[in-house]
Amino acid sequence: MPSGELVDVRTALHDQWDRLRSWVTDVVDDDVADAPSVLAGWTVAELVAHLGRAMEALAVCAPLPEGTVPLTLGEYLGTYADRAADIAENTRKLAAEISHDPLSEVDVRARAAFAQLDALGPDDCVVQARRGPVLLSTMAMSRVIELVVHADDLARSVPRGSDPVDPGALRLVADALLEIVVARGGWSLEVADARRWVRLAAGREPYDVDALADALHPRYTSDGVPDLGRMLPIL
Repeated sequence: MPSGELVDVRTALHDQWDRLRSWVTDVVDDDVADAPSVLAGWTVAELVAHLGRAMEALAVCAPLPEGTVPLTLGEYLGTYADRAADIAENTRKLAAEISHDPLSEVDVRARAAFAQLDALGPDDCVVQARRGPVLLSTMAMSRVIELVVHADDLARSVPRGSDPVDPGALRLVADALLEIVVARGGWSLEVADARRWVRLAAGREPYDVDALADALHPRYTSDGVPDLGRMLPIL
């Protein structure tokens, strides 16, 4: 039977991609493409190119033999930090390569990603990703995280037009990132402000205990929000 989690994540990936792609068409033009983004050292055009690279990572996944032990979502996201410089360099190279027609090139990679997701499903399975073996649902979830985080980056970089972040995808990502923290510490927490929590978890907002208290609430009023300074950012 198809994995319910995989179905939900696939839906969120489509919804977030469609919303973000439409926003890029409406908002990102030649006047802002070469402008600096909110990510230090990245232009707006490079952020858009990175969307294609993020989707391409799903397109190149391949099934692995039954019994292969996959990385958890938290473990997979934890591999990002050591490769931050490589990711930035490869993104700049891609942006230069596709500068002749960036949106069409990004679309090609997105279509390949969704086609591979359909081909590997509907059952969940272990696949080989760029950074190790993961469940297909985990890989797709990591792509939703990428799109949500970078949609927010783009919205802050070019603050005009509608919000490119899909509300359902944002909530899914916020809950997934909270699950990683809860699994490590055992606390009982819930998301109060999804956007702020994602920014804190993704290192887009400097860590601050007051900001965390706005983003997360204890599930029980007798508890408090723990200091997560040593755990954040997650990616």
